Amino acid sequence: MSSEQINDLKKWVGELVRQSTDGQFVGLNRVVDMISKNFAVQAHEVAILVITADDRFLRFVVPEKLREMGQIPLTSTNSLAARTVREKRSEVINHFAVVPHSSVFEAVPIVEEQRGEAIQKIMSAPIVQERKVSGVIQISRKGRTAADAGADFTHPQLRELKTVADVLGACIPLLARA
Repeated sequence: MSSEQINDLKKWVGELVRQSTDGQFVGLNRVVDMISKNFAVQAHEVAILVITADDRFLRFVVPEKLREMGQIPLTSTNSLAARTVREKRSEVINHFAVVPHSSVFEAVPIVEEQRGEAIQKIMSAPIVQERKVSGVIQISRKGRTAADAGADFTHPQLRELKTVADVLGACIPLLARA
């Protein structure tokens, strides 16, 4: 992301914080749109998860269709998101379809017209608030094959995702209410 795009994201997140003081969560779609355009993915390929109040699970905030589909235990050994929290580090995997993982969330059709496609490539970064991991952002590329999913993610893109995660840290209390 260019510094201008990061500044736009910071401005929008700041606006979210200000607008949400009335207890109503607004505007996350714009944030997802900005992130998806930057990484050249579909909006449904952006996932934001937050740690539950009891610090035992991750739950989806976006995509919205996954909010009610269940939670991921932080102890899960087959979850990249849980590992991202435990190890407090970002990761890129461009061969994710062959990595052992729970695919229950992939099977949920996010877009009405299509069945859930497999995640072929993924980046994952911890969202930190006050020096504590409080969530995870993941960017994926889905498709029937790795070639169908598009270009591999790069390490510079992973650094960009970490910057985005740092910006999102400011709105974690809002995301937790969503």
